[in-house]
Order: sequence, then C-alpha cells, then structure tokens
Amino acid sequence: MNKSISKKTLQDLEFTTVLKHVAEYCISGLGKEQVLEIEPISNKKTLFKELYLVNEYVSSFESENRVPNHNFDNIIESVKRLAIENSFIETDAFLKIATTSLTVNELIKFFKKFKIQFPTFFELSQEIEFTTFVDDEIKKVIDISGEVKNNASETLKQIRKDINNVRGKIGASFSSALSKSIASGYLDDIKETVVDNQRVLAVSAMHRKKVAGSLLGASKSGNIVYIAPQATLSYSREYQNLIYDEKQEIVKILRDLSATIRPSVFLIEEYIAFLIHTDIVGAKAKYAQEMNAILPKISNEKKILFKNAYHPILWKKNKEQNLNTVAQSIELNEKQQIIVISGPNAGGKSITLKTIGLLQVMIQSGILIPVDERSQTYIFDAILTDIGDNQSIENQLSTYSYRLKNMRNFLRRCNESTLFLIDEFGTGSDPELGGALAEIFLEEFYHKKAFGIITTHYSNLKVLANELENVTNANMQFDERSLEPLYKLFIGQAGSSFTFEVAQKNGIPFSIINKAKKRVETEKIRLDKTISKLQKERNRLQKNSDNLENQHSKGQKHIDNLQEKEQRMQDKLSGFQELYDQNQKMLSLGRKTNELLNKYFQTNNKKELNTNFNKWVADLKVKQIKKKPLELKTKAQKQKAKVEEKKQQEIIKKVEKEVLQKVVEVRKEKKIEEAKIAKEKSLYIYQINDRVRIIDSNSIGTIDKIERKSVTINYGIFTTKTSLEKIELVEKAKK
Repeated sequence: MNKSISKKTLQDLEFTTVLKHVAEYCISGLGKEQVLEIEPISNKKTLFKELYLVNEYVSSFESENRVPNHNFDNIIESVKRLAIENSFIETDAFLKIATTSLTVNELIKFFKKFKIQFPTFFELSQEIEFTTFVDDEIKKVIDISGEVKNNASETLKQIRKDINNVRGKIGASFSSALSKSIASGYLDDIKETVVDNQRVLAVSAMHRKKVAGSLLGASKSGNIVYIAPQATLSYSREYQNLIYDEKQEIVKILRDLSATIRPSVFLIEEYIAFLIHTDIVGAKAKYAQEMNAILPKISNEKKILFKNAYHPILWKKNKEQNLNTVAQSIELNEKQQIIVISGPNAGGKSITLKTIGLLQVMIQSGILIPVDERSQTYIFDAILTDIGDNQSIENQLSTYSYRLKNMRNFLRRCNESTLFLIDEFGTGSDPELGGALAEIFLEEFYHKKAFGIITTHYSNLKVLANELENVTNANMQFDERSLEPLYKLFIGQAGSSFTFEVAQKNGIPFSIINKAKKRVETEKIRLDKTISKLQKERNRLQKNSDNLENQHSKGQKHIDNLQEKEQRMQDKLSGFQELYDQNQKMLSLGRKTNELLNKYFQTNNKKELNTNFNKWVADLKVKQIKKKPLELKTKAQKQKAKVEEKKQQEIIKKVEKEVLQKVVEVRKEKKIEEAKIAKEKSLYIYQINDRVRIIDSNSIGTIDKIERKSVTINYGIFTTKTSLEKIELVEKAKK
C-alpha cells in the first residue's frame, strides 16, 4: 500500500466504485476478489510495468493476435491439500490442475511467439518455468472424463477385469432365476426391479416362500415382495469386495500421483498467480476499451495536463441514462501551481476536482484513464484530499474541527511532490475568521511548491489567487439567462456564486431575496455583481469567438474548394494545350506528306520523290537528335565520336577567332535592334483579332477580348485567358 495515498483519499474519490466496475470484466472469482483490493502502486518500476501490460492487452483488441483464453478454476484449496504430506486430492481436482498448467503453457508460448507486440507480457511470462510435467503426469493416470485409467497400475487392471467377470456371472445367474420364476408363475406383472443398486425379482406375496433368496423389501400395498435370488447373492458379495478393493487401489494411485506432483506445488501456485494477474490486466483493458481510456504520457516534468477528461463514474452513470457528460480540460504546472475554482453551487466544481483526483489515483493504480491522447501527467508521492462533510460522531469532532485536523496533516505532509485537493476550502467556521485562516493555509501550500486544486466561495481567496504569481483563478460557467450550470471550466477568472439567481431558480420569492440583498454588505454585492457581469461578458465573447471561428473555418473550406477547382481547370487547359500542339505537329507532317505525294503524282518522278522524302526524314532526324542525342553503345562508336568531337573543337576554335572580331559589332547592332523591337512592342496596343502566341508556345490564336491587362485568346477549339506581358504578336489584325 502506498502510505502517501490513504484509504480516506480513496474513499473521498470513490475509487472503490471504479474497482467494482473493473471487477465486472473479470472472468474468474479470484480475479474479482483481487481487483477489489487494488491500491495505488508506490514502486514506479512496478507501476509502469502494470500500465504497459494493460496497454498491450488493449492493443490486442484491434489486432489479429488476441490474447488466448486464460480462464481457470479456483484450485487454491486443492493445492493447499496437495501440499500436505501423505495426502491426496480427487480426480476432478487433478484435472483442474492439469488444465491450469496447460493454459499457462499456452500463454507462455503465445507471448514468446508475439514478443514484439507484447514485450511486457513476454518478460512477465519468462519468469515462469515452461514445463509439461504436471499435465503429462496427471494424464498418465486420469482420463478426460475424470476416471482413473485401467493401466494406472497392474493391480487396478486385474481388479477391474475381475469385476467385469463377476458382473457377467451375476447377470447370468439372475437371468436363470428370472426364467424359472416366470415359468413357475411366481412373479408379478413387472417381473423385476432394482433395490439398493441390485436387481431383484418382483414376487407375488403369496409365492414368497417358494422363491429361494434374500428378501430386500416390499411394495406399499404389500402385494409384491422383492427377492434377490440365492444364486446371485454369493456373486454379489464377491462383487462388493472387488468394488472395495478398487476404491482402495484408486486411493493408493492418487496418493502416489500426489507425491509425484507435490514438488511442483510452488510452480502451480505461480501458475495461479500469473492467471489471476492476467485476468486483472484483462479486466482493466476491457474497462479501458468501454471508456475509450488511454495511457497518457507520464513525464518526469512535474505537470498535469488532462485534455477532454471525463469522470469515469459520472460518465458510466450518464451513459446508462443516455445523458451527455461534459469533458473538462485542466492543467497544473510550475507556472500554474494551484487553481482556485469558484462559481455557483451545483455548477460542477466538486466533480471537476474529483475528476482530476480520481484519474490521478487510477493511473497510479495501473488503470488507464479517459482523456485525450495529447494528455500527460506526473507520478506524485502523495495525494491528499479534504472533500465533503467530514463531521465525525465517533471521534466527537465537528466539521470544522475535523477539517482543521486534516489541514494540520496537510501542512505536515505537503511538499513539491504532493497533489492536494480541497473542496469548499475554509468553510465550517465564521466566514471572516475561517477565510483568513484559509488564506494562510493556501500561502503555506504555495510556498511548499505543492500542486493543488481547491474550490471555494470565499472572495478573499479569489483575491489572493490573483495576487500570488503561480496561483490561478478559475470558474464553472453559468448561463445567466436560463440560470442553468454549463459544467464547463474556464481558467483565468474567478466566478460569481450566483447565490440570489440560484435561489430565484429554486422558487424562493422575490420579496425574500430582496430582503436578503439588503442585509448583505454593499461592497460584497458590488463585487459579486462585478464578477457576475464580467462572467456574462466573457460568456458572450466566447460565443462570438466560437461563431467567428466557425465562419472562418467555413470560409477557408470554401477557398480551398475554389482553389482545387481552379487547379483542375488549369490542369485541363494544360492538357488541351498539349493535345493541340500535338495535333498541329501531326497536321504539319500530314501536309508535308501530301505535298510530296501531289508532286509525285504530277511528275511521276520516283527518284525525285525518294530524294525529297529522304532529305525531309534526315532533317527531322537531325532535329530529333538535337532534342534527344543518340546514346553511343559500342566502343568503336564512342572512339569515333571522340575523334569527330576533336575535329569539331578545332573548327570551332578557328571560327571563334573569326567570329570574335565580329561579335562586338553584331552585339551593338543586336542591342539597337532589340531596343527598337522592345520600344515597338511596348508602344503597340493589341487589338481584337490580332494573331498572337503565348511566349514559349508554338500555338497561334486570335484575340477575342481585351480586359485591362488580360486577354482572351481563341484557338478555334478552345479559349484561354492570360496577361498581356505573356503574349507576343505574330500578325496584326486585318482591317
């Protein structure tokens, strides 16, 4: 037991109720018993191991490799009896032990096979010896129906052989006596029956002295007597003796088997412990699956960040009643060490406080918690609680006396590794005096660097929370129109108690409320009214912010849709452009081919056709090679290419000398020409029907429309829109 988390804390947080819910998923009675005894785990290594086991089991629900059946019978008493020297247990108890051994061995093999998926289970199962000795020894002696096998010993085999022989003789002798009695007419209509597991003749009372045998009873009317024939009596005595011998031999065999298995008692106890543990882990995993619970990040940094956290007991209760449960998000860190929650009664302050405490206790007990996967937490050495009315009749303590005693305990145990939770801090005494003392307590907890959450109605504590650097006010939201709590925590601002509003909602007459208002100090009402007004304003701003966020989200989605459509249109236009260029190329080839053929038809000169065609093909090939040079494959081709390249380099050098002399003059002329063209182009005003092309494109179209700096170009089968600086003039429009 982690002494730093007391039973009182577990009771305050209703941890036992969670354990009852987990126990419902156990498949064994022993598992249920031990689940109800779960307590927080003080050793961090053991805690992490337990959490990883549960997490691995949860992951198996969505995997093909489900954890095999691990159901088992309660064999603890049988194992205890087996451990006693010279004792023995019954055959059904041996079969349960064999089944337990088989189940554990199957699990060991499974976790070894899938050790990548179940590393923690694999490590746990490797601590147990894998052996089939127990199962094998039991199955040598006892069959699946629970009977000791004939070949368990030579003596038993002979006894059972003799029993079968005697049964045959009993049957034959009884049949003979039955036939004789029937022939003599001594029997009643029912002929025979069974008395004390023995076949007897149903003899008419008037003939009872005529049938030799032992009288074993009579009918209620006395008309029939039941007689065991004399011939079968001697065989029956022999049969009873053999049955006794069989029982004695079976006891001897079971004693021998017990002696054989007895050295493995410790191993069997390990099997039971392993199966109970697996059952508990499985129950935790099934509970986590129902709650959508996860294993949050457990950090060495002292921080609690629970996002979208649910109180598990409240969630389960609301689910049964088809009610919605409001998720809470809360954070404690070095900069937000203590949170002071205020707000109206029945607004959810205590539930929020209990949610944090219960989830923290659960995670420190090896149980996954219902929070968002982005959550994280820290393992505290101590969790202290002061929740509810703790008036103690037994100890003759008032509520306030008890709370003061509890605060003394808090002051003694609080440190930087402590989480404390106090509900209705400072209540139970005079508001001013109790509030002043509560301030001092809060400052002490603050200086000890403890993390904590408190709920209060005291204004002085709300003010102190604003003054202390790492203490934060928070409030439970309240709808001032419907006078209904929203059960939503808001960090950063103290909350109004809405005392008079809640009274009004509960049917207290206005006259009474007004009288109460007059008796309260003016400044108190002003402060409460100011807080209430601020909270209403914040609620209004929050709604506006949510609406703006929704509108922004819709607008962004609309923009994304438009951009997607525009991109699809551009892709289509690019496709059309490429298709058009390809068609133009094919038309050009077709026209050239048609030209050559027409000339051939006119001149009928085949040689000229071949010459022109080969020249045309050669020109096309040269153009193609310039775009995609041929890859040289053979060594000779590569060598020849090098020689040609060297010759070309020499020619280029000669030409360069000649060209360099003219370059300067050509450049001057070119600059003059370019300037002239640029000037003409900049001064030229494009007109409708001008033939133009997009720069770096081969396709030529006509201008259909001019709008400021953009133009629409018609290519015949489609149109496109572009800017003026991206086009060049091919031919002016004909007037």
